[in-house]
Amino acid sequence: MTTSQSKSVTPSEFDNLLGEPTPVLSVSPVVVSAPGRGEDLQLRVSAPSTGSQLPIIVFSHGFGSSMDGYAPLVNFWASHGFIVIQPTFLDSRTLSPYPQASHEEAVKAYLEDPRKLSMWRYRVEDVKRILDRLDLIADAVPGLKGRLDQKRIAAVGHSFGAQTTAMLLGARVIDADGSLTEDLSDSKIKVGVLLSAGGRGGDALSPFALEHFPHLNQSYAELKTRTLVVAGDQDESPLTVLGPEWFTDAYTLSPGADCLVTLFGGKHMLGGISGYLVTDTTDENPERVAAVQRLTWAYLRSTLYPGNRAWPAACALLMESTDPVGRVDGK
Repeated sequence: MTTSQSKSVTPSEFDNLLGEPTPVLSVSPVVVSAPGRGEDLQLRVSAPSTGSQLPIIVFSHGFGSSMDGYAPLVNFWASHGFIVIQPTFLDSRTLSPYPQASHEEAVKAYLEDPRKLSMWRYRVEDVKRILDRLDLIADAVPGLKGRLDQKRIAAVGHSFGAQTTAMLLGARVIDADGSLTEDLSDSKIKVGVLLSAGGRGGDALSPFALEHFPHLNQSYAELKTRTLVVAGDQDESPLTVLGPEWFTDAYTLSPGADCLVTLFGGKHMLGGISGYLVTDTTDENPERVAAVQRLTWAYLRSTLYPGNRAWPAACALLMESTDPVGRVDGK
């Protein structure tokens, strides 16, 4: 149980475990050949300037974003010892004829895209393509060759990207006939983090979601890889008839998700994780973003390196605040 673990450490221990940030090298676009995709896959790769045997995070962006998004998280993770690989998926506004379109305009274009029913599959295939080509990706980034620890790979995603990540961790889409689609999980991924992940399907989905986003009719019962779920307690979505509790389903309904972070006052962007000075954040809160940075980094470190105390220390730091921005629950 997370709470009892955290009592054995002090908040100051977290700063010692985190250490000083390292300068980050970030390279884009790194282009990966992708026959049959329509165009090649573009990546951003961010890594600390020093260190070897570095663990890897493959980060899946939310709908419409790109490899250039989520700098508050990516820069933090990379400056504290992770190699972060960010693909640009086919739903990205940067690949459309109107890259400056509003979110509403981007959604409208997506609904008219003949590929929309398969877009979730393209995303999963893109991540698998990355995992199969890590050596080639490292060769394309100056100074990165030979520095990857390919036995320690994490997958992290936000919103639509969380759905992508969940599929790679073992979650399944439910077909119209009630059967489960094939298992698309990847054993190379040892741990996951789901940020603002949509919940269960069926009668929890709104008519709009059932019509346009059938891939959200999903089951978490098969997600068995260790996973942290992060949700905002004020996250309301037109995709569900439920309230913010829908975004905790990945925790409550999956055997693999063993920890849940609930952010007080958090909405879909969790305080502003999607970028600096972005316009799509309705709950801008630097303290909330800092909590996501610390807790996700700590969970990944402690899971990938058994015995590492970063996770209980981060939980202690959160709980012992005089004005905590959230709480942590564990199974």
